[in-house]
Amino acid sequence: MEKIDGDEKVQSPIDPIIPIDFIPNNEKGPRVTYKFKWVHLLIGAFAIISVTAGWFVLTAKSVFVEIDPITAQIEIEGGFKVRLGQRYLIRSGSYELTLLNDGYHDSVTQLLVSAEQSQTHPFVMRKLPGIISIASDITDGARVQIDGVDIGLTPLNGVLVESGDHQMTISKERYLDYRETISVEGRSVVQRYQASLEPAWATVSLSTVPAGADVLVDGEIFGTTPVNAEILQGRRDLTLKLSGHKAWQDDFDVIAGQDFTIPPVQLEPADGLVFIRSNPSAASLTIGGDFKGLTPLEVALAPGQNHELTFFKNGYHSKKTTIRTQPNQERELNLELDPVLASVSVIAEPVDAELYVNGEFRGLANQSIELMAASQQIEIRKAGYVPYTAEFTSRPGLDQIIRVTLKSLEQARQEQIKPVIATAAGQSLKLFYPSAFTMGASRREAGRRPNENLRDIQLERAFYISYREVSNSEYRLFDSEHSSGIVSGVTLDNEAQPVVRVSWNQGALYCNWLSGQEALPPFYQVNEQDEVVGFNPQSSGYRLPSEAEWAWVARTEGSGNTVRYPWGDQL
Repeated sequence: MEKIDGDEKVQSPIDPIIPIDFIPNNEKGPRVTYKFKWVHLLIGAFAIISVTAGWFVLTAKSVFVEIDPITAQIEIEGGFKVRLGQRYLIRSGSYELTLLNDGYHDSVTQLLVSAEQSQTHPFVMRKLPGIISIASDITDGARVQIDGVDIGLTPLNGVLVESGDHQMTISKERYLDYRETISVEGRSVVQRYQASLEPAWATVSLSTVPAGADVLVDGEIFGTTPVNAEILQGRRDLTLKLSGHKAWQDDFDVIAGQDFTIPPVQLEPADGLVFIRSNPSAASLTIGGDFKGLTPLEVALAPGQNHELTFFKNGYHSKKTTIRTQPNQERELNLELDPVLASVSVIAEPVDAELYVNGEFRGLANQSIELMAASQQIEIRKAGYVPYTAEFTSRPGLDQIIRVTLKSLEQARQEQIKPVIATAAGQSLKLFYPSAFTMGASRREAGRRPNENLRDIQLERAFYISYREVSNSEYRLFDSEHSSGIVSGVTLDNEAQPVVRVSWNQGALYCNWLSGQEALPPFYQVNEQDEVVGFNPQSSGYRLPSEAEWAWVARTEGSGNTVRYPWGDQL
């Protein structure tokens, strides 16, 4: 080894390695041996148990199973558990819990132990039903209901009812309902109940003079007088009937348990029954001056005395008669009434018209006829004419005439047509019945134009035409953007001025629009480009007047005379 320090060099001494002889050790060490002893086993088992117990104590939960009732037996299956007083040490998980107690339903349920260190699990056991017996002290066969459920008729024994409060109702015909709230102990405990039913009737004493009358309460027979009838409570209708006597009837209130007596009832002899008819029927009838109704009718009359009957009917002479009846007698009376007649002359056009009176054919209309002095329906008919119908009352002692001129169907139709109508736009149109006229002008007339040839015109259909031209305001209801323009600086576009700058096609479309406003069939047939391509001559809608119609209207006076010019014959 050398050490250099600056310029100095030092030489260290070296130990030499010397070999030696090696001799291995052949000697054997001591052998270890184990001898079994019971104490060692006990110590091991105790150690395992201690470790396991410690692990269980550290991981188990403290569980309190709270049972109602507290006397119940508890069995927990499904794992290891340790009971310490009222608590169990048991690990988390699901266990089967069995609860047993006398008087309660056995219960098997699931016990879920959570991860909480200390926990309580309450359980309530359900009681066994109670055993009850029910009887009524007055009568058997009363119907028993528990909480509205029918359980049978008394007496009842060994009826199972769940514990708790229940509403018991006991009912029997002719008795007041018995109601009681019962508390059932349950747990198979036997309980007995005794019900006392109160009568729902009162005893009513009845007697009549003479005796032997049938007693009916609400239509049900209870016997014959004299009688002590047990009548149910409430508002009751009492009727007493005896042959040959009038029935006696009254209403009264019966209160259960409060007996009472009705004073003796004097029964009157029965009326005689008379069925009265008259010819004709529907005659008014009075008996002794009192109105009884219209025949036919049935009336009851007091027996043993005379009754004056008077019959009245419009158009007939009144008639009187007298009748006498016996008690409980039935008889009939038929009476014929005599009509009051008056002569009436009928004059009708056409002369071959037929006459009907109250729908009955009486011959040709032109005749003198006897009519009752009452309202009669007079009808005069002829084919092709509108029938005449009227109510007529003849007056005896007076000369009376019925004059009728029947209208033909065409005449009646024309009369139904309105002389003036109004459009949806507010224009007024007047009805005209045109006639034949000559249209055009003679060659010798001044101002004649080449196309104004004379020709005969026959207009056959009536038509309406407006009193004036269509105004701007009326046309703008159809075309709101239309303008009639200006001429020589003067406007033609005021609302009341006639509309101008309108083509014939636009006028036709305006007429179709008016028809649509009133749901009338359009006169003009129009294609998709709003061009008129035809017309419907049978349409009742609006249209433009033809040239002939316009000329006839312009040249015809109110008297029907045709003039040369709209203002007259002089140019």
